[in-house]
Amino acid sequence: MILLQLSSGQGPVECCKAIGLALRAIEKECRPLDVDLSVIEAVPQGQKGCFKSVLLKLESADMNKARQLGTSWQGGMLWICQSRFRPKNKRKNWFFSGQMFEVNEAELVDGVTFQTCRASGAGGQHVNTTESAVRAVHNDTGISVRVESERSQHANKRLAKIMLFQKLEMLKQEQMTSQDKARWQQHMDLERGNPVKTFKGEKFALV
Repeated sequence: MILLQLSSGQGPVECCKAIGLALRAIEKECRPLDVDLSVIEAVPQGQKGCFKSVLLKLESADMNKARQLGTSWQGGMLWICQSRFRPKNKRKNWFFSGQMFEVNEAELVDGVTFQTCRASGAGGQHVNTTESAVRAVHNDTGISVRVESERSQHANKRLAKIMLFQKLEMLKQEQMTSQDKARWQQHMDLERGNPVKTFKGEKFALV
């Protein structure tokens, strides 16, 4: 399984809009490749079609296709466009990033405690009266996630472990030494100067 996280970092709303446009572009790329795309988690910014981050799952009978697609979206990326949110703003360069994780489900997070509860979202009577929602807690770190997007408890447990895996990977990055962080920042600055993908205009056309 391939996980792909798109993030606007600490960028403004325009960077969050770029995430929404990138999501649509990836959906289009998946179709001819027969790659199944699922949104595992999306953190909305507040404006329609704008996201602070999204976590995507890519699966295919030919995992090389999913891997190649994920790899092509890994690194710093640039959207060049006049802001629709702040038309008088002279800035036109909006940066966002992608990070790919390859997951072997047999090696997913261990040491997890699950709690079941009733789903609170829409979905009809079945969803609201069945304890299909799952809260998963990683025992060593205390990191927790709640998943209720699927009807079955089993499916929600699987998604919860996937989300915990991704959050633990991000925690590892946050716990890097100051020297490692300096190297990482330098790497990110270089990526901004040499983006792996550049898009232009309202139509998010690849340059």
